[in-house]
Amino acid sequence: MGRGPVTWALRAATALSEAPVDLFLFVPVFLSIGIGLWFSVPVEPGLVFYLAVAVTVPGLAALACFGPFLARPFVVALASVAFGTLICGARVWVVASPMLAVPYYGPVQGRIIDIDRSQSDAIRLTIDQVVLSEVEPAATPVSVRISLHGPPRIYEPGTTVQVTARIAAPESASEPGGFDFRRMAWFQQLGAVGYTSSPVVTWVPPGRLDAFVNRLRNHLSAGIMAAVPGDSGAFASGALTGDRSEITAAVVTDLRISSLAHLLAISGMNMAFLTGFVYALIRYGLALIPPIALRVNTKKVAAYLAFGVALFYLILSGANVATTRAFLMVSILLGAVMLDRRALTLRSVAVAALILLIWQPESLLAPGFQLSFAATIGLIAGFGPAERLMLHHGLPRWLKPVALLAASSLLAGLATAPYSAATFNRLTGYGLLANLLTVPVMDVLMGAGAVAALLAPIGLAAPALTVMGWSARWILVVAHWIAGLNGAITPVPQPGPWVIPLITLGALWLLLWQGRARLAGLAALALGFGLWVAVERPVLLISSDGVLAGLLGPEGRALSAPRGAGFAAESWLADDGDLADPKAAASRVGFSGPKTARQFDVAGITGVVLSGKDALSKVAAACARADLVLVPVRLGPAPSVPPGCTVIDATYLAQSGAVAGLEQPEGLLLVPVRAEARVWSGNDEAVSPVLVRRNRSPAGPAVLALGPGN
Repeated sequence: MGRGPVTWALRAATALSEAPVDLFLFVPVFLSIGIGLWFSVPVEPGLVFYLAVAVTVPGLAALACFGPFLARPFVVALASVAFGTLICGARVWVVASPMLAVPYYGPVQGRIIDIDRSQSDAIRLTIDQVVLSEVEPAATPVSVRISLHGPPRIYEPGTTVQVTARIAAPESASEPGGFDFRRMAWFQQLGAVGYTSSPVVTWVPPGRLDAFVNRLRNHLSAGIMAAVPGDSGAFASGALTGDRSEITAAVVTDLRISSLAHLLAISGMNMAFLTGFVYALIRYGLALIPPIALRVNTKKVAAYLAFGVALFYLILSGANVATTRAFLMVSILLGAVMLDRRALTLRSVAVAALILLIWQPESLLAPGFQLSFAATIGLIAGFGPAERLMLHHGLPRWLKPVALLAASSLLAGLATAPYSAATFNRLTGYGLLANLLTVPVMDVLMGAGAVAALLAPIGLAAPALTVMGWSARWILVVAHWIAGLNGAITPVPQPGPWVIPLITLGALWLLLWQGRARLAGLAALALGFGLWVAVERPVLLISSDGVLAGLLGPEGRALSAPRGAGFAAESWLADDGDLADPKAAASRVGFSGPKTARQFDVAGITGVVLSGKDALSKVAAACARADLVLVPVRLGPAPSVPPGCTVIDATYLAQSGAVAGLEQPEGLLLVPVRAEARVWSGNDEAVSPVLVRRNRSPAGPAVLALGPGN
């Protein structure tokens, strides 16, 4: 009996060590697990933890190299997980910068480093070298982003500007487990966001080398849009230069619904189109010159020059996660050509993932990282079998390109579907058709852009720009047509925290492992999708400013008001898998009474949402008939509230962030977004959940206290 577990463990270790598996492929997988675990803990790891890990990792690495053969897979896995947590701690220290402590209204001065558009289609300026009146330099954010609500005008990167604006620290998630904008902003060193309706004043014009890359991007973008006006030019400019400031929200919506947003994102496809075109142009162009073709390895010359183009394209586009991943992959591929090695393998993907995760571990949580790597792995793993299947069925030669394109689109679509659905809360019904109609044209667009860049210095770029304009117009026509079809999108609820990790690990195990043991990945996939189908949404959601509440009912989520907390309202409905807009949701059954005192019932308790200038004076009356009262103002140090009534005021929400209500046997559990004390959360202590009981107790606290003792 006693030797049973030992025997089982030895057999498992032997099976793992003897399996025909490339252990290197699992290093980025376990590194990702360590990064994911670090981000999931509710408190910030201390110095003692990092010192212990820093001492342990070298020992584990030595054990993996020189230790027992049977223990190697386990040691490599443990060392990778530990190293993942260590690089996260280092990254947090490197990017640490101030976030604005309190909301600010006044003059803001800084240098423009980026120009884009907000979700509401407003021009946004991101500035660095920030100067705020009456804010100490040590407490001033490294960068600030401001939406401009005034009349449009042209702005040039590198210009130092001044504007009167309202700014505040970035908001946390709109609900627990939702997208945490504040965390993303922390790693981007974005310390404040806001808006202004005042004119932007040029303080200092850009210098000759100031923001050179951004100014070059704007110059190229302006040239493209001058030759190709309208949405087509804006799309072509966005795909070629990364400047999306002129792309309207309607175009972005059509591209997302039709599953063509990846054409706009400068990622693997765009990078491959451009570098592939340049590589082929140089290689076959030199092959036409016999003296060169006979004496020079044109393949390697083309690889060197294509690498230079890829590097320039990376810098020009802004080097986001997807573009950096694509550049790494292209660099590995071109390096293999230079060294006469095979390039398109899962090992090259693993190398790219390792470099990116060690450099920016937070990119693991970014949709761009997940989508781009899922598509690449899916194509590499599935393209070979798909090609062999076509050869086995003896497809005609003229049909093979179409079949391979369809197979590529299908593989990439299937691989990215879970991540796309989790990010955008929707599945696209006609994505395969849209990609079949546009991907070849996108290749033409990128090639025409490269030719235009080559011919522009001698004034012969017009024909290439015309072809580029035709290509962009065709893509937008297809996107608009597909987006308007019935069933173009299927709403999907937000998955729970374990769903995407389970699906990812299951799929990777299924692809990377060998033998019958790989079928264990199917169990993880089934569990992940099962948890997604069975996900339960919060019955109550409260915005971080206290002006809006959302109640889950038979028609979907009902909102307490048609306006207010617009981003939170849209996020709640999207995460529910609900296509309704906030105005329609506000008309649903769930809330009753006047708009200044909206009453609701949930989980056996009665609640009231107060609003208006006299909201504070209504708290006592509301508590007389309700168990839970929401008031978007500060109650003050000594509020007069009847015992047993739970009141959420602005003071509490400033510490807790948005709040979700979960139905429990005893009543309603209020879970705050900031139920963790991490460096980006702005909290020294985590804010604990609060249970509002069905049977009102006179001895209970009247107003929620802050901190872990609430």
